[in-house]
Amino acid sequence: MRTWAESRVDNRTGGSVNSRSGAATDDWPAGFDELYGERFLPLVKLAALLTGSLAVAEEIVQDAFVFSRDALGWVDNPAAYLRTAVVNGSRSYHRRRMLARRRQADGLPVSVDPDLRELADVLALLPSRQRAVLVLRYYADLTELEIADVLRCRPGTVKSLSHRGLERLREMLEP
Repeated sequence: MRTWAESRVDNRTGGSVNSRSGAATDDWPAGFDELYGERFLPLVKLAALLTGSLAVAEEIVQDAFVFSRDALGWVDNPAAYLRTAVVNGSRSYHRRRMLARRRQADGLPVSVDPDLRELADVLALLPSRQRAVLVLRYYADLTELEIADVLRCRPGTVKSLSHRGLERLREMLEP
């Protein structure tokens, strides 16, 4: 897989250019359109719950598709590969926000389902790893092993983060 430094967008043609060869690489892997159509919206929802911002979520998902483009042709499970890329992109977003110490409330747009907005607001109060585990478990319906694979941690860590996250949610939601 090429890194960001190895590929860039050519502003003159609007096409992708491989910096190694300088050739345009407009051909996408077979089945890409179907994969995009099928997975884009669920991945945006996942990223929105992880980041608390629909606009950021859309960017993260778009980046995941673009940067994963070459790998999508050879990976065994493209949907899982993209989900991992989206979770990692969401984690990077939070890392950048924390480092910049920007504490502004991006939130979800008013047009988003009120229940999703309320859930995202509550989840935003959790640490990022607890939030990621809970969203992947209860929204994306992944198993503990799949979550461990996405977050690159042990299944026991997933159980612990899930337990702590749920306990913290209970404490915050009690009257």
